[in-house]
Amino acid sequence: MKKGTIRGTLRLNNNYKQVGRTEFAPLVFASLYIVFLLCAAIVGYDFYYEGYAARNATDSLRSRREAADSDENHPARMFIKNLLSRNKDEYVIEINDDQPMPEYAPLDYVVAQNSGNDAADTDEGSYEPPVIMKSLQEYYDENSDMVGWLKIDDTVIDYPVMQTMGNEEYYLDKGFNKKYSSAGCLILDTDTSAGSGTKANNYRDGSAPTTNLIVHGHNMRNGSMFGSLDKWRSEDYEKQHNIIKFSTLYEDREYEIVSVFLSQVYMKNQTNVFKYYNFFNATNEQEFNSFYSNIKKMALYDTGVTAEYGDEFITLSVCTYHVANGRLVVVGKRIK
Repeated sequence: MKKGTIRGTLRLNNNYKQVGRTEFAPLVFASLYIVFLLCAAIVGYDFYYEGYAARNATDSLRSRREAADSDENHPARMFIKNLLSRNKDEYVIEINDDQPMPEYAPLDYVVAQNSGNDAADTDEGSYEPPVIMKSLQEYYDENSDMVGWLKIDDTVIDYPVMQTMGNEEYYLDKGFNKKYSSAGCLILDTDTSAGSGTKANNYRDGSAPTTNLIVHGHNMRNGSMFGSLDKWRSEDYEKQHNIIKFSTLYEDREYEIVSVFLSQVYMKNQTNVFKYYNFFNATNEQEFNSFYSNIKKMALYDTGVTAEYGDEFITLSVCTYHVANGRLVVVGKRIK
């Protein structure tokens, strides 16, 4: 290539660079600004959609639950009617030593047909196996991970409670339909049991609950799940919303708030600290008194509610940020 050709090429390149600096710079800045606006819109939409989807899913569950209570021909109610109309002998399970127990067998009510005795018989009478309440049957059919429903009147807290023994964190980021949701679900601690059957039968028709039921929930910015639990720091608010309603699959329960306090999740090797989240079942009066005295001592205010050995508790736990791994805790004593 001739030298003149090389100079001409260099000159064209230099002219192009000058034009790029002067004429294309505003276009570059404008493009970057548009990209920024698009990213902000996507993030904002994602946050809004998650909250909207969570609220819609919950509203749908609530409306269906109310329909089950009012509609005589509702599938859930018809299911119960059909179940109760059948003979108990239809549900007798034969025990064969040569075959393993089927996974679906109701462990609390297994009958040995050839034994001549009813396994549900007790010294004080015979009890039928517990039947799921009509208001929850439909939801249990849809998702058998549900163990109950938590509600506090005149608040947004009105949700199903889930429990997965094999993986406690399964519903941290999944909704009732098992699809992704940043709000997740309310989760019953796997070290606690809601029990089965009813207190009216002293749980002879099932199994008694543990002394303390611990329910975990996300502190959502839109106030859903346990995002509104911070309001219970106010004594005035607590007085107006002091009853926690928790329905298991078999009975409705009520708890009166006995303490509201701030705590945290401690390291495993930290001792001489009160780890409220490790109290599940009081095997003796000393264990009960230790938990009770600590929650009263740490209370933000006096609710005026007392408890004694033999009482049952429900503990609502949510993340807070007053310290690292902070928690706000609301504890209720069972009154029904």
